Parts: sequence; structure tokens; C-alpha cells
Amino acid sequence: MGRNSERDREFTEFVSARRDGLVRVAALLVSGDLAKAEDVVQTALTKLYLAWPRVRSDTVDAYARRCVVNVATDEHRSLFRRREQVRSQLPETPVADDAWNDNSTVVSLLGTLPASMRAAVVLRYVEGLSIAEAADAMRCSEGNVKSQSARGLQRLRELFPARHLTNFAKG
Repeated sequence: MGRNSERDREFTEFVSARRDGLVRVAALLVSGDLAKAEDVVQTALTKLYLAWPRVRSDTVDAYARRCVVNVATDEHRSLFRRREQVRSQLPETPVADDAWNDNSTVVSLLGTLPASMRAAVVLRYVEGLSIAEAADAMRCSEGNVKSQSARGLQRLRELFPARHLTNFAKG
């Protein structure tokens, strides 16, 4: 019984310290829908809790990120979700010079990217992960992370003036 209570205490401490950051990443991965981001993180934390005894303490952050990316990607792939989000055209909206500082603009722009491309851009340029760390979180090759993040930035540049993206992609 003491072992389970220790496990629960460690997991609770981890969640208390890292949950907000995981929700922030999830919100960017699910196009800014905070309720959906909360659901993604809750599902990811459930999966993490079940695997908690097997997760090494030095890799728990990477494992948690991977869970969030996987759940967000699975959510995006579901048939019901796709039907609900179909759009025939991207909305054309004027962008003010100070719009880049508006979080909703960033989320809207990221929402135009496919899920894997969005994940690569968020993990590399918002979270600041290395190529190897992003590849591990996405369960793909480093080359895939490089190409997805490069293509994602190119698409964002096409949608938004390049002078603003220099603030976003510093790497």
C-alpha cells in the first residue's frame, strides 16, 4: 500500500508542476480550443498515470509530451472530428501590424497547418525542443521533423508577413 501512495504522490507533484505547460502545448496542437486542449491533456495524463511505474524519471517530461502529441493527433484523425471541421476555403482576414502579439492570431495560423506539421512547428519553435527531442515526441525521424517544420514555417510565411515570423521562429 505504501508503494502506491508514493506513486500517487510523485504523479500528483508532476501534474501540479507540468500541467499548465502541457495544456499550452495541447492548445496550440488543437488550434486553440482550450476545452479540447484540457481533454487532450486529461487523456494524456491518464495514459501517463497507467505507465507511471515504467517511466524513468529522467524521461518523464518527454514521455508526457509524447502522450499529448499522440492524443492530439489521434483526436485530429477521428472521423467525427474531421467532419465537424471541414472548411471549403481558408478565411481571408486582414492582419494588423501588432497582430502577432495577439495569441489568437498565432493559434489561428497554426490551425491552418496539418496536425503533424503543426506538431513539428509547436515543438520546435514554441517549446524550443531540439530536432531529436521533437522527433522522439512525434515518434518520427529527425528528417521528418526538419521537413515538417520547414514546410510549416513556409506556409505560415505565406499566410503572414515574414517580418513577424522572425519573432516566432528563432531557430
